[in-house]
Amino acid sequence: MTAKKNADIKAPPHIYWAKLGGDYLMTNDAGEHMRLSAAQFRRFSRTGTLQASPALNELRDKGFARDMLDFEDQAAKWGQSNAYVRRGPGLHIMVLTLRCNHKCLYCQAGAAGAAAGGTDMDIRAVHKSLDFALNAPGPGLTVEFQGGEPLLNWAALREAVVYGERKAAAAGKEIKFALVSNFSLMTEEKASFLIRHGVALCTSLDGPADLHDRNRPLRAGGGGSHAVTVKWIKYFRKRCGKDSDCGPSALLTVSRYSLGREREIIDEYARLGLHSVFVRPLTPIGFARTIWKTAGYTSGEFSQFYRNSLARVVELNKKGIFLKEKTAFLILKKVLGFEDNKYVDLRCPCGAGLGQLAYNFNGDIYTCDEARMLAWQGDPIFRIGNIFKDTYAGVVSSAAVKACAAASCLDSQPMCARCVWRPYCGVCPVYNYQTQGSLWGYMPANERCKFLKGVFEAVFNLLKDKRATNKVFQKWVYPESF
Repeated sequence: MTAKKNADIKAPPHIYWAKLGGDYLMTNDAGEHMRLSAAQFRRFSRTGTLQASPALNELRDKGFARDMLDFEDQAAKWGQSNAYVRRGPGLHIMVLTLRCNHKCLYCQAGAAGAAAGGTDMDIRAVHKSLDFALNAPGPGLTVEFQGGEPLLNWAALREAVVYGERKAAAAGKEIKFALVSNFSLMTEEKASFLIRHGVALCTSLDGPADLHDRNRPLRAGGGGSHAVTVKWIKYFRKRCGKDSDCGPSALLTVSRYSLGREREIIDEYARLGLHSVFVRPLTPIGFARTIWKTAGYTSGEFSQFYRNSLARVVELNKKGIFLKEKTAFLILKKVLGFEDNKYVDLRCPCGAGLGQLAYNFNGDIYTCDEARMLAWQGDPIFRIGNIFKDTYAGVVSSAAVKACAAASCLDSQPMCARCVWRPYCGVCPVYNYQTQGSLWGYMPANERCKFLKGVFEAVFNLLKDKRATNKVFQKWVYPESF
């Protein structure tokens, strides 16, 4: 289509659209999507309708045709996908220590190392953090233990679980716990405690041994950490059962050294029996920012890596090996299931202070964990209070929370307000501030925006296959139907 013909297209104002391959993809605020051929879209954009056809029926069923808009259905789907706007913070991140026995290439936490004194959360702060978190208005909450390496402060972790369970029960609330750990300090005694109390486990696995060890060396002696990570992944998989979801999940952080090795990396996850892989780009915060020229990459390079990784995941599923890619899964929950995926990053407004709070070892509270990491670099702009000094109401209504909410409202972002990915996306004020010097950011030059567009395109290009690939995705979102 020529530039002149593109300029002639005037799509109805209640939809978002973009050319994707040879077709046109349309989305709306309810989260519905559909594709039209170039000829169909040209007619629809000019007249608001099509000739009688299956495509016309789909337009009407999905709320794209004005002559048969079901406002109640559209509002219900929007409400399901955006249920988070009616809840307070459900994710509470407790930083138990800044000490760490790893020296990861891309560390965002800025940990001072295993010998860093005075960076452990004490028991008083543990109790106060949990008391504070239980003030959130929702019926339940998830407490996630972060670091540094949280197992370096095992006494605090153990007390947090025991105390949190008791206090939540007294308050009539449900509480869940999650641990993000490198597993290198795990013991059978600790593992039994974690399993007994239903603590969700997440570790980092960057791929085969040589790649993982390059990205994530041990601090003492610089040796590899892959072997011990794999040991405990296998241990928990065995304890929980081969087909159980109670075993650990793992995060993949993509460095430049990962590029071109998508198949090996995904196959490593499959070999270990993991049920999900979370393909994440580097974020230029902490050490990652200082080594970006050597370990970083362009948005185009990441998009290619993601496409290849997701394609391999889908290929394995078609062979009977169940493995989800987490980012695609979170998107699909909205696209196919019209569900609030409870993931605080892909939200409008974002989850900063509204969906999550981060509690540093010293009791300082931040809008999110990335904000806490930024403060470690010397900029506490996203600090919103302290558990020993401030009230819950004062913290969640602080200026920083309000600013993040305003800056992450996509309808106020010129480039986002009409973007086809608007119903599924979310911006990050911390990322914008770190990389572009403004909470609002400038989307035409925003690398996170480009990363996400590449991810969305990869997912929706696979959705075009309405047979085998869609069956894989349906199984991810609706496993009970299979």
